[in-house]
Amino acid sequence: MDLASYIDHTLLKPDSTAQQIDVLCAEARQYQFASVCILPWHVARATAILAGSDVLICTVIGFPLGATTTQAKISETLDAISRGASEIDMVASLTALKSGMHGDVLEDIRAVTVAAHDHGAIVKVIIETCLLNDAEKKQMCAIVTQAGSDFIKTSTGFSTGGATIEDVRLLREHVGAKVFVKASGGIRDRVSALAMIEAGAARLGTSSGVVILGSHERNNEIE
Repeated sequence: MDLASYIDHTLLKPDSTAQQIDVLCAEARQYQFASVCILPWHVARATAILAGSDVLICTVIGFPLGATTTQAKISETLDAISRGASEIDMVASLTALKSGMHGDVLEDIRAVTVAAHDHGAIVKVIIETCLLNDAEKKQMCAIVTQAGSDFIKTSTGFSTGGATIEDVRLLREHVGAKVFVKASGGIRDRVSALAMIEAGAARLGTSSGVVILGSHERNNEIE
């Protein structure tokens, strides 16, 4: 298994520095991760550093609460794409979901998805599973599928919990066949990474990609 190809090499700390982004990008190029997942502020820098590589630029929209307006999310999305992002991880409006405003949640996600797709970018919708009950998770699976988004993603990493095996399985079971699952939050070693993939994750968001790949290499040496 090419484990690196599953990993979005992630640095979303609010105090992340340009120098840390440089290191992140160098690691992503070295290990051939799927993407770097970074704050919008760093997109142009990462795009320049990773030019000519196969590493994609992923950024977050409406992050971390999902409570900005749809128009603001669209503007963020288009700006990020203009700076080089090709993957958009947007946070769904949980305040709308919890208010029972399912149509508004759908339109919010659909609008960002259409804007991104029109410019060749893909969309991963973060639903913050730790704040939802199972019925709400299933509702979000239906909404993300209907919106035509590319991925449903478990977590921002900024709330009360991250990805769980049970949630990844639930999302994979209830989301549409054309929608992939991204597990993120708390994936810090190879065992956890492989378990998430086995449960149905097609992408992993983690800041521990080098550790995960390093342990993989050490295990191969032992074998």
